[in-house]
Amino acid sequence: MTVPHSFRLPELASRQGLGLALAGAAIVLSTIAGNAAANDFPTIERVLFVEACARDHPDRPHQEMLYKCSCALDAIAAEYTYDQYVDLSTAFDAGQIAGERGAAVRESTTGQDLIKQFRAARAKAFNSCFIQ
Repeated sequence: MTVPHSFRLPELASRQGLGLALAGAAIVLSTIAGNAAANDFPTIERVLFVEACARDHPDRPHQEMLYKCSCALDAIAAEYTYDQYVDLSTAFDAGQIAGERGAAVRESTTGQDLIKQFRAARAKAFNSCFIQ
């Protein structure tokens, strides 16, 4: 028995609709995956950054600084992966150490470049989130 053409048309339309839905889902998932890759910072790192940032601004209301500092880390996370951020912040922190150990980072070209990049990223993030 053959099925009349009119009975097969809804099946074809539903297949096309399913194809469009799957294509839309693929676009959404790729966008989410891209955002997840941009924000691969561990929660504990986010908490530590925000706490330190808020502590560095005791003249401002604590709740205000929690929001602004969270904004700043989100801005940094949008620009750098967590691994890149670790490299930059480690060079910056190491450059703050007094004596020979800190001098090794401060005096190396790579260390200086990383420190400059970290300062610029942090300044840009703080500026965009209205942290003075």
